Amino acid sequence: MSDLLARHRAVIPSWVGLYYDEPIEIAGGKGCRVTDAQGRSYLDFFAGILTNMLGYDVPEVREAVERQLATGVVHTSTLYLIRNQVELAEKIIKVSGITNGKVYFTNSGTEANEVALLAALSARKADIVLAMRGSYHGRSFGAVAATGIPSWKMSSHSPFVVQFLHGTDRYLPPYAGQSDAEFIESCVADLRALLSAGIHPADVACLLAEPVQGVGGFTMPPDGLLGAYKEVLDEHGILLISDEVQTGWGRTGEHFWGIGAHGVIPDAMTFAKGLGNGFAIGGVVARAELLDGIRGSGISTFGGNPLATAAASATLDYLLSHDLQQSAAANGALIISGLREAAGELAVVGEVRGKGLMFAVDLVDPLTRQPSPALAGRVLEAARERGLLIGKGGLFGHALRMAPPMTLSPDEAKEGLAILIDALRSVNQEALRAVNEEAVR
Repeated sequence: MSDLLARHRAVIPSWVGLYYDEPIEIAGGKGCRVTDAQGRSYLDFFAGILTNMLGYDVPEVREAVERQLATGVVHTSTLYLIRNQVELAEKIIKVSGITNGKVYFTNSGTEANEVALLAALSARKADIVLAMRGSYHGRSFGAVAATGIPSWKMSSHSPFVVQFLHGTDRYLPPYAGQSDAEFIESCVADLRALLSAGIHPADVACLLAEPVQGVGGFTMPPDGLLGAYKEVLDEHGILLISDEVQTGWGRTGEHFWGIGAHGVIPDAMTFAKGLGNGFAIGGVVARAELLDGIRGSGISTFGGNPLATAAASATLDYLLSHDLQQSAAANGALIISGLREAAGELAVVGEVRGKGLMFAVDLVDPLTRQPSPALAGRVLEAARERGLLIGKGGLFGHALRMAPPMTLSPDEAKEGLAILIDALRSVNQEALRAVNEEAVR
């Protein structure tokens, strides 16, 4: 592995991160488990950053891909009719709730957000975008501009003006201790002030928001905030785009789309990741007039290609026929409640939060209670040592974020929970020991 790591560092940019002190190569997978190149097995609680939604080696998806491969047509581009693409678009529109919808397929969530922003800016003939503090929308020019995490903003340049709204920053002194209703009222008042004393509403194209902030550490606004924001936006014709790249397809358990927790249907939704169960696909579903309103000609070379759409259609069919949304709700509740119960005795845990199979644990310094990226990194390592793969993120890099395949069984949920708690307890003991040793000095 050291040889592969050295080769990786020689040819891959230095800013492309790798997990673990000794990075692993995943060489095989089955169900919710993967195997590394050394033959070590792991229960996967991160699913390729929420992408392997059904887990690994799913017969229904594999067979759909094999059927397409057997035709000899892997690629044609959108200059030709693609049956798989049309059929998948029809399915997505049906489950979207968006009336008179259309779908444009891309290769990733980043591209999907770029298209959605282009549609909104074109429709409104405006040059201001509203986004949320702590957000992440991708790694291209416009998506980076709308991202609210400084460490993920690769450039200060922007193709449009961005104003960031409150929503997940309840730790700030003005909002600390507020109830959900009070916090929503404060945020809405701030938006109204922005649109009356900061920027002209006619210059604002849209609000782009994640119902649960992915890279932000699965932080989320209180249920109803985005709905309350939409009431204000609707007064001015400003559009709402829900970034469902990580929250879509029932992962949050309570709703099929994350925006459902806010009681509204947005003007557009972007999606990617889990839909292809590992095959590269993303897209936008929006009201027809929005997507049709993008001027000029356009195609997509790879977006919605026959192979990816075959995999995605099979994935969506499996998800719906096996009611994985309900499974996510049940297994997520089991894990989140177990973590919260264990957190009471762990000085290094600041907060446990989540919905369905999207949950996170904040690591904090046991003395100062300040965010601790170092302790989060230690738990990441400790979980791997025990056979569990998890993720990391958060505004300060101190959040452990987890999103297992939605095919996770109750027994696997209990297994992963037990490993995670054991890893947290181990790091908690290390941290307290260090505190005591420092006190003796």
